[in-house]
Amino acid sequence: MTHASASFALVPGAAASPVILHVPHSSRAVPADARPGIALSDAELERELDHMTDAHTAELAEAAAGLAGRTPWRFVNRASRLVVDPERFPDEREEMAAVGMGAVYTRTSHREVLRAPGTDPGPLIERYFRPYARAMTEAVADRLAATGRAVIIDVHSYPSEPLPYELHGDGPRPPVCLGTDRFHTPPALLAAARKAFAPCGETGLDSPFAGTYVPLDFYGRRAEVGALMVEIRRDTYMTEPGGPAGPGLSRLAASLATLVDAVSD
Repeated sequence: MTHASASFALVPGAAASPVILHVPHSSRAVPADARPGIALSDAELERELDHMTDAHTAELAEAAAGLAGRTPWRFVNRASRLVVDPERFPDEREEMAAVGMGAVYTRTSHREVLRAPGTDPGPLIERYFRPYARAMTEAVADRLAATGRAVIIDVHSYPSEPLPYELHGDGPRPPVCLGTDRFHTPPALLAAARKAFAPCGETGLDSPFAGTYVPLDFYGRRAEVGALMVEIRRDTYMTEPGGPAGPGLSRLAASLATLVDAVSD
């Protein structure tokens, strides 16, 4: 099973692997059809991308996949989260809408205007958000059909210092934050993650970011779908903001591969 478009790609793994490494925020690409309404200059947009992109997480997932004993599948967003954020709700349920960061962002990381007031989010939702959600749903369904279960590992990063948009930025900011869900994150998955990332330093739980991504068709319904968010503090593997990766990336890739192997068996 292979899905690809200009805005996302599903990279096949081993037929017997239940694991999907989900990389939603690694891209800096803002296509021309997503730029109308953006109120930033080109230079301002580049600075915003520095702050909001989970830089090098696609490379991290690729390296981990290469190291794993059983190659996981990878679902990678090729468009920036400033186009749409595939992990948000596209309606009033979204907590982050309070700071202009629902499925289509209207405010920047510093709570300044990103898109002009009155910009219609509908075209971006239809062009980018819904196809992404459908393809991710199909990817999870395919793993369930092939292996009887699916494990989504969300690969993210976050800045060492809180940005103004963060609603819960006053809590701990450990080297590795593990985001969980009461229904979809079983104790064994969390324990495997803590053990795998121990060489990378302290692991924290649900701070500064909580929860994890599960397509709505399965959310709260299918316990065979496990999910965990891995949030890596950026100063542990790169130069902030938006700079090059450093040697920490290799250590993190090895830990992520260890987690993949632990949950694949």
